[in-house]
Amino acid sequence: MNPVRARLKPGVRRGDVLVGGSPMRVARLRPGALADDVADGALARRLLDANLADPVLDDVAPLDPAELTVVLPVQGRSDELDRALEALRPVRCLVVDDASPVPLDPGAPHAEVLRLDENVGPAGARNAGLAKVSTPYVAFVDCDVTVTADTLLRLGRHFADEQVALVAPRIVGRARSERPRWFERYDEVASSLGLGTTGCSVRPGAAVGWLPSACLVARTDLLGDGFDATMRVGEDVDLVWRLVDAGLTVRYDPAEVAHHDARRTLRGWLGRKFVYGTGGAPLARRHGDKGATAVLSPAMALGAAALLARRWWSVPVAVACAGRGVQVLTGTLPDVPDRRRLAVDLSARGLWWSLRQESALLLRHWWPPVAVAALASRSIRRAVVTALLVDVVVARVERPEVDPVLAFAGRRLDDLAYGAGLWAGAARAGSLRAVSPRGAGRRPAPGPATGR
Repeated sequence: MNPVRARLKPGVRRGDVLVGGSPMRVARLRPGALADDVADGALARRLLDANLADPVLDDVAPLDPAELTVVLPVQGRSDELDRALEALRPVRCLVVDDASPVPLDPGAPHAEVLRLDENVGPAGARNAGLAKVSTPYVAFVDCDVTVTADTLLRLGRHFADEQVALVAPRIVGRARSERPRWFERYDEVASSLGLGTTGCSVRPGAAVGWLPSACLVARTDLLGDGFDATMRVGEDVDLVWRLVDAGLTVRYDPAEVAHHDARRTLRGWLGRKFVYGTGGAPLARRHGDKGATAVLSPAMALGAAALLARRWWSVPVAVACAGRGVQVLTGTLPDVPDRRRLAVDLSARGLWWSLRQESALLLRHWWPPVAVAALASRSIRRAVVTALLVDVVVARVERPEVDPVLAFAGRRLDDLAYGAGLWAGAARAGSLRAVSPRGAGRRPAPGPATGR
C-alpha cells in the first residue's frame, strides 16, 4: 500500500496558518511541516479530510483490469447499453437486466447478463449485481453514461489510501440529438450531476456533499449490502453519507470525466429534476439535517437578508453584521500578525456566501411558498429580484463561457422543477425537515436509526 501523500490546493492561504478548505477552516502548522506544499502520513490525511489538499497520485499505478467488475443496471435502452459497453472494453461487465419487456442480449464478449424477473429499481439492480462480484473493486455505471475503462482504472488509484471506500469522476452532459435543443445544450454545460471542477473529500457540508450513482468506483468489501433498495431516488446520497458516518473516505476526482446523455425532451429533462427534488424528504428522514437547504449563522443570515431587502438600512445592517463576524473571528483565530485582516476577509466571505445561500432559498428551495407570499408582499418581490441579480452574477463568475440567456433560462427552469419536487416530497412525508436550513457551527442532527 502506497503511503498517503497530499499537495495543498490552489487558493489555500499558505504559511504557518492555512486558510481554506470546505467547510472553510483555519489550521495552524508546526514550522517546516510542509515541503514544497506536499505532506505525507498523518498530516496528509488531516489536510485531505479538511479539503485543504488534494491526493498525490502521480506514482500510483492504475488498477489492473482483472481487479475490477463493472455493474450496469438497465431496463430496455439497448442502444445506450451497447455504447456504454463498447467504451468499457476490456473490463468485465455485469449487465443487470431489471425485468426489461424484451430480455437484453448485448452480445459483447466482455459482458455477462443477469436477468431479474421482477423490476426492483436501480438500487436493487445494482445490489443484485454487487452480490455476484468477486473482484476487489466494483464500478457502477448507468447505461446512459459513457466512460472508458481507462478512466475507471485511473480512479482506482485513490484506493492506495486504505481509508477510501468510494470515488467518482466529474459527470459532464452530452447531447445525442442531431440538432440539440436549448435545454440539451444547457445540460452539456450545467448538468444536474455535474459537481464542479474542484476535487473534494465528500461529506455533508463540504463543497461536494454527495455523489451521483451514474458512475462510481468502490471497494467491494466496504459496501456491505450496498444501496438501500427501498429508495428509488437519493439512494446514492444515502450510500455516501452512510460510508462517511462509518468513518470511511469518499472522494470526488474531477480530473477524470464521464459523459451522461442529456434528456431529449423538455418534459423528460424537467421531470428528472422534479424526481431529484423528491429525494430530499426520505434523505432527511434517514439522515436528519445533513442535507439542509442552507447553513447560516444568525449574524450573517441577518446581514444577507438585509441586503436582499434593498432598503435604506440594508447596507448599515449588513456592515454591522459583518463587523460582529470580525469581532467573533478575531477572538477565535490563532494569534498571527495579520489576524485582524484575516478576520475581515473571512467575515466578508461569510456574508457573501450567506447572500448566495439565501438567494438560492428564494429561487430554488423555497420558491412555492415565496411565490404565494410575493403576490401580497412588495418586500418579498423586491427580495426575489435581488436574488435573481445575485444569481446572474454567480453564473457569470462561475461559468463566464456560457451564454447568459441560456444560463438564465436553464437555471430558472431547473430551480422550478427541483423546488417543486422538494416540496412535493416534503408534503408526502408530512415534514418540513427537507426544506429547513441549519445554523452554522451546529453539528448536523442525525435522523432516526434505520435498519436495512
